[in-house]
Amino acid sequence: MRVLLTTVGSRGDVQPLLALAMRLRATGHEVRMCVPPDFQDWIGGLGIPVTPIGPVMRQALASSPPASLPAEQLRLMAEAQVAAQFDRIPPVADGCDVVVSTTPGLTAVHSVAEMLGIGYVFAVYSPNQLPSPHHAPPPVPLLGRELAPAGADHRELWARDAENVNERFGPPLNRHRAAVGLPALDDVRGHVFTDRPWLAADPTLGPWPEPADQQVFQPGAWILPDERPLSPELEAFLDDGEPPIYFGFSSMVRMQDDLGPVLVETARALGRRAVISRGWADVALPDDGSDCIAVGEVNLQALFRRVAAVVHPSSAGTTALVAMAGAPHVVVPQMYDQHYWAERVEQLGIGTPHLSDTVTAESLTSALDLALRPEVVARARSVATAVRRDGVQLSAERLTSDVRTLTASGPVASPAGSPGRS
Repeated sequence: MRVLLTTVGSRGDVQPLLALAMRLRATGHEVRMCVPPDFQDWIGGLGIPVTPIGPVMRQALASSPPASLPAEQLRLMAEAQVAAQFDRIPPVADGCDVVVSTTPGLTAVHSVAEMLGIGYVFAVYSPNQLPSPHHAPPPVPLLGRELAPAGADHRELWARDAENVNERFGPPLNRHRAAVGLPALDDVRGHVFTDRPWLAADPTLGPWPEPADQQVFQPGAWILPDERPLSPELEAFLDDGEPPIYFGFSSMVRMQDDLGPVLVETARALGRRAVISRGWADVALPDDGSDCIAVGEVNLQALFRRVAAVVHPSSAGTTALVAMAGAPHVVVPQMYDQHYWAERVEQLGIGTPHLSDTVTAESLTSALDLALRPEVVARARSVATAVRRDGVQLSAERLTSDVRTLTASGPVASPAGSPGRS
């Protein structure tokens, strides 16, 4: 089987897809990937054919947020995105049996699959990315539309979301579809999502809120196994005292300038040591104290098993890794699905959210005081035993067994298809 895996986003979007790629390749299938240019060397270095698509994410995340852009600029961006997808994806998808997309932003991928007559699967990493009356959609920039009125229920919010997607992507997508002989769409989001989406999230951490709904396949999170050793310097630091607190903001670029000093001050206020990830924001230590260490790219699965708590933005992937390690969380959500995961961490009793836009030593110390309580630590360790480890294996098996039913002209990917939950 030949499979094309596509996504646009940060490392948290790419790494789970790479986990699926490695599993498929290990079982004899041919895999290709389309990912942002930031990750081309990493993926290519693993021997997987890779085609860059979308913007350089490190630059995109550092620029003005889409919500601040005028409607006309958002329209132009949508047109450019659709055109680029119709240009870059068909040559890579040609000859494949199925294409898997994990982001609503790749609105043209299903149309390309339909054009080529190959299978298509849409997957997300968080339940709140799929329409449901039980939760609101993630925030996205609107094309000059008024915000929903206060008290609007989830159904209305999802309906507005569908209208926004249609208005933003419908015209350019339908022009390109017409050019290749495909009929126009009147429900772009439904076409992208299909009526049988996959939810690659752990059922304990992020359960689909409608368990009787058999249309949503939830195998568990896609975790990339990591066997890399920790550096000798980090090993020595970990061995030299009590478990430290890990602070990491991964691909978040737009962080406050004094973040490094705040994190160190927080750890010291608690009498704790600190491991601080530099991340894309290039967080720096304020001094050379022996109680703190800065790290770059590191095996988080190994590190999280040796820390007292983890402070992070609560992306889907990091939330799963922390939970698997049994460490308590302090989550500092910034964007998109992160507020959903912050809420789930609190509901599960495995940590606490820090919901203020500004991080101070006082606010972070208060949050960590709550997360380090014995009952929270015990609950985090208990939940760790329930987190699935076989999500990527189940997904690879499902993809292999179902590929013949996934053709773009078949029931899974009807041009007017909709998840039917809005």
